[in-house]
Amino acid sequence: MNRTPLPRPLSRLFVLLAAALAVSGLAQMPLFKRYYLADIPGLAWLNDFYFTHMMHYVAAALLLALLGYVAARWLREWSHGLRLTASGRVRVALVLALVLTGAVRMYKNQPGVAMEPFTVMIVDWTHLGLALLLGVAAVAARLAGRRAYAEPR
Repeated sequence: MNRTPLPRPLSRLFVLLAAALAVSGLAQMPLFKRYYLADIPGLAWLNDFYFTHMMHYVAAALLLALLGYVAARWLREWSHGLRLTASGRVRVALVLALVLTGAVRMYKNQPGVAMEPFTVMIVDWTHLGLALLLGVAAVAARLAGRRAYAEPR
């Protein structure tokens, strides 16, 4: 069953925020300049580190608000009549792990916070790897026809 209790506009907002986070996250690694994508007319903003950094933070804040809304609704209403699908559990775990590693990355960016370079590398790679795995899981769920995160009990 591919029906979800989440209204379609909020489902689309989730996808839009995930795409914005993917683009802005990749832009932090200057991939777009390195591979000349930022040289395409209209895409120079992809090479503006400050803009893409702020874009990532704003999209992350909006995603956290959306996740908070969904979590509250799940706990108060939806969990009584719905259960997470297997692909839903995997994707929820990946999103939560991404939020956690993103919080660690944000913490390390605070003034006066020093972390070992190896720790920073592990957190950064884990965050990137989780984002990749979430994309793969979403595509796999879509191809398998199991897009829904939850189904009736």
